[in-house]
Amino acid sequence: MNPLLKTVAITALGVVALAGTAQARDQIRIVGSSTVFPFSTAVAENFGKTTDFKTPVVESTGSGGGLKLFCGGVGVEHPDITNASRRIKKSEVELCGKNGVADIVEIKVGYDGIVIGNAKSAANLNITKEQIFLALAKEIPDGNGNMIPNPNKKWSDIDPSLPNAAIEVLGPPPTSGTRDAFSELAMEGGAKKIESLAALRKKDKKAFKNIAHAIREDGAYIEAGENDNLIVQKLEANPNAFGIFGFSFLDQNSDKIKGAVVEGSEPTFEAIADGKYPVSRSLFFYVKKAHIGVIPGIEEYLAEFTSENAWGDEGYLADKGLIPMPKAEREQYKGAAKGLTPLVF
Repeated sequence: MNPLLKTVAITALGVVALAGTAQARDQIRIVGSSTVFPFSTAVAENFGKTTDFKTPVVESTGSGGGLKLFCGGVGVEHPDITNASRRIKKSEVELCGKNGVADIVEIKVGYDGIVIGNAKSAANLNITKEQIFLALAKEIPDGNGNMIPNPNKKWSDIDPSLPNAAIEVLGPPPTSGTRDAFSELAMEGGAKKIESLAALRKKDKKAFKNIAHAIREDGAYIEAGENDNLIVQKLEANPNAFGIFGFSFLDQNSDKIKGAVVEGSEPTFEAIADGKYPVSRSLFFYVKKAHIGVIPGIEEYLAEFTSENAWGDEGYLADKGLIPMPKAEREQYKGAAKGLTPLVF
């Protein structure tokens, strides 16, 4: 390049950078999981009321969608924090690195159960993980070692003790952390109970996982987007339908919906906290360290979220359905937030 042109180009880049700094946001931007959304929103609102900082903007984009936005780059046009109802994947860490997002702070928030729920007025459901797999898998074994398209149309086709009603389940899309966790905990957990699939898992874990995570596409499973409140409304309107969502939505809508018993355990606060409820997972949020000191209030927001007043046993997030971590674990992640400890994957 001509030296003069090179100098002009560098100067132009400097002007753009300065313009970006001049237009820097004065409000934290948070994206990500619909499950973590109500907790993050509660913290953001309390933070806005009790500090001199503006209330952060919180968007529900799903865990996968939020991490994609978060890993898009460094700068005011990219989010500062993303919520996730599963841990960040290696591929997402690599995407972040590729786009210059080098130092990421991981904060575990607490625990949540994944509920299979239906309308309060509908029949109770008592189900196993194997039955969940047989209801929702795209293909199931035929008993002779062959995989066939799922033939089960009614719950009672799987087991006569289950409802004599069409299988109709409203659930999250593939971009959702709830979907990822449901596939891993419920679908994989159920597939492992089937002898031929358990044998396949020993031989070829990838092939097993492909079968276990493939959800049917014939109308029995309906992707309901990232809006769990919409699922609640649809369940009220259709007592024969079931929905998949986080425990907090059951907790906040217990007058309208109820959760199925899974492997003999009800989805209660206590059962999730002590590990008895089998479909439970950890919740997280991730912070872009490069934005600290650029976007005002991030460190103070972290301090609020990791305070006992928020995520403690008697904190206001427990009232919203968050299952708090044990005290020692809370202290560990509070330390990571205060020290801005970068994630080591």
